[in-house]
Amino acid sequence: MSEATALPPHWQRFDRASLVATPWKNGGGLTREIVCQPPGADLARFDWRVSIAHIASDGPFSAFPGVDRVITLLEGGGVQLDSSDGSVAHCLGTPWQSFAFAGEARIDSRLLGGPCEDFNVMTRRAACRATVRVLRAGGFGVEADLASSAGLGLVLRGHWQLGPSSADVTGTPLSPGQGLWWSGGPGPQQGHCADADAALLWVTIHPVLTAKE
Repeated sequence: MSEATALPPHWQRFDRASLVATPWKNGGGLTREIVCQPPGADLARFDWRVSIAHIASDGPFSAFPGVDRVITLLEGGGVQLDSSDGSVAHCLGTPWQSFAFAGEARIDSRLLGGPCEDFNVMTRRAACRATVRVLRAGGFGVEADLASSAGLGLVLRGHWQLGPSSADVTGTPLSPGQGLWWSGGPGPQQGHCADADAALLWVTIHPVLTAKE
């Protein structure tokens, strides 16, 4: 690959270090929003939203009726998640492993070993669904289950290049903590990383089709 290209207009690059932190109302942590779609939507009207949370103390999660959630531990000792009705009892203690649960569940969280950082994906159940996975070293060519018209990639480890399918176009270089999100068109179709321990957190968002569609 020899020729660099500008980002497509429906791609947005981000850096975790520059995300704006918003304190929780209960004082138990901070949220750094990466993307919320459609543009301008608030927490009651979004179709999908991705953020990183810093959990600093034990306490309840906010309830989001009609929303599906996927949480992934990024750093720290993790949290024990329990719901009052017993439907959720999960130890989120292994980095980079995801856990899905319904947003209406009344969840209490208990820190397992000090503050932690968690990656959160929320999707409006009637509008779309999310798949969250970790892609490893070497690279990838996007197959059907990795391609989508909306999604996000966050570099966990290594130095990646994400780009379109054309082999003669250099991908966008990304270091740990950096990433891309896209909406309204194809996302990256290939990724490359030469680092042996590389890892990329990959989110695909797919619309929920109605019976008429």
